[in-house]
Amino acid sequence: MVACFVVPSNFATAGPPIAVSAAAVSQTVSDQDIARFWQAFDAINAATDPAERLRLIQTIYIDPGTAGLHALMAARRYTAQQYVDAIVNWPRFWKSIRPLTARSRQAVASLNDDVAQFRRLYPGLRPASITYAIGVLRTGGTTTGDKVLIGAELALGDETVEVSELPDPLRARLGVYFASRPFANNAQNNIHEYVHTQQQETQGSLAQQVLREGVAELVAELITNRKPALPVYTYGPTHDAAIRQRFLAEMRGDDYDNWLWNSANNPFGVSDVGYYVGYRISRRYYDAARNKRRAVKELIELHYDDPAAVNALIDRSGYLASS
Repeated sequence: MVACFVVPSNFATAGPPIAVSAAAVSQTVSDQDIARFWQAFDAINAATDPAERLRLIQTIYIDPGTAGLHALMAARRYTAQQYVDAIVNWPRFWKSIRPLTARSRQAVASLNDDVAQFRRLYPGLRPASITYAIGVLRTGGTTTGDKVLIGAELALGDETVEVSELPDPLRARLGVYFASRPFANNAQNNIHEYVHTQQQETQGSLAQQVLREGVAELVAELITNRKPALPVYTYGPTHDAAIRQRFLAEMRGDDYDNWLWNSANNPFGVSDVGYYVGYRISRRYYDAARNKRRAVKELIELHYDDPAAVNALIDRSGYLASS
């Protein structure tokens, strides 16, 4: 377990990657990219030539970065120019988030126990690496293969983060996100993303994507006893019938705009209602199962690229037939 500590707000140094193990499952947690980002940040702010700024972000942050940073950049298509533009255009945002990124080591304090509990719940658990790195505000967490990739500039934030410089709809979306105090929910976020490393990926229908996210939400809740403190989990139960009706009409299509990874500018007026739907389907399936561990195994190992298998599990859950 990693002890909680306070470091200076410039966070100029970071130790070596943190090795964490749990029973027969082990993973490496790295936060060393964060220190390099702030070194590049200071150098860029001291420079005025655009070409020099690009050279600095590339040579100080990107080129010597970890495999996790490079995977994060590829997953979200981050470029050197995007980093420079964000640094130059959003100074108040970066000033507010800088001391919070020092939470990266505190953030993994519960990971050892959580992974051990995950393996008890799901004995087939495979190891994964976890990287905390600075992105350009497009993900608080994602995965690629066996890599969990945490966007520290989002995942480690709270209600003190300054978003006034950001363009809409990013400003509105992140205002709600930071008000939910994501750092307080970091354990849930880590396990949610860890679940994705165990699941089959899919580029399929809305139903396939929603169920995959919902299973990750359920398993993370079973392990951490937490759900994100986001408006969707308040909105969902009070609008459940209308949500189910619309989902039934759209579930077999491939348009995710109303449901996933969106702003509140949608028919619900709340972001990411698909997470709620996927969670409710998974929860109904799990609650009805006599053998809970078998249910978790079935949910995690579902063939998410097979629409027939996904739709059959949704039907068996009984959620869409609820009165």
